[in-house]
Parts: sequence; structure tokens; C-alpha cells
Amino acid sequence: MQRANWFAVSPEGAKAVGSLHHFVTTGTSLPSLLVHLVFLRVSQLNGCAHCIDIHTRDLIKEGMSVEKIVLVPVWHEAAYLFTEQERAALAWSEEVTRVSETHASDEAYAAAEAVFGEKDLVDLTLTIAAMNAINRMGISFRLKPRAKA
Repeated sequence: MQRANWFAVSPEGAKAVGSLHHFVTTGTSLPSLLVHLVFLRVSQLNGCAHCIDIHTRDLIKEGMSVEKIVLVPVWHEAAYLFTEQERAALAWSEEVTRVSETHASDEAYAAAEAVFGEKDLVDLTLTIAAMNAINRMGISFRLKPRAKA
């Protein structure tokens, strides 16, 4: 079934979502590689093929090894490959994306704040929120990945 092109049907809505995306990718002090790592993990949790494809490519362009990228879904088991900041961002991404289950626990908040500080933690949470919104649009309107067979 063909679904609506949400960019064309609601250009103002697309612009609003795009503005948040632009802010988190250019207006924070978070490293670009970390932002794309968060985008990838959130997209994996939500099952958005389009965004998984894009952000895997972005991480490769940023210099992350394919060996490390393929272990993102199981980063807890391969924690030694990830920096302290990456581990904290991945953990907070999971906590916030699964907020209906986790309720963003005080323990998880304290752990993330200890690594990021207040301002960067707010920006990280905006980054997670932006990707969750984009994933919901991408999945709902069946955006296709660029990958070829």
C-alpha cells in the first residue's frame, strides 16, 4: 500500500521536525559522531530501516569502524569498544526511547548527568527525542532505506 509523502502533505510539519533535527546536529556541543551513534541506536530500538541505513552510513563517514557499528545493538556485551561518553549516551538513549517502561529512572538520569552535565544532557535528550519523532514518521509512512540488494 502506498502511503502519503508526509514531507509534501505537511511541509510545515516537516519543517518543524527538520528544525529540531538541524538544532541537534549543528546547534549543540555534542560531537557529531555521538549524535549519529544515538540516532542509530534509537532507530534500531524503534525498528526504522530508513534511519538505520542513513545513520550507519553517517557513522562510517565519521570514521567509525564497521566492526564497532555492527555491535551497537549489543553494546553492553562489547562495552570495552565504546568510550564512557558513548556508553552513557547509549544507555540514556535506551532509557528515554523506552520511557513508557523505564519512566526515565532517577538512577539512569544520575548516571547520564554525571557524564554529560546538565546542558549536554538536555541536548542529548533533545537528540533522542528528535530521532524518536523522525522514526515514527519514517515507519508510519514507510520511508525506504537506500540500501540495494
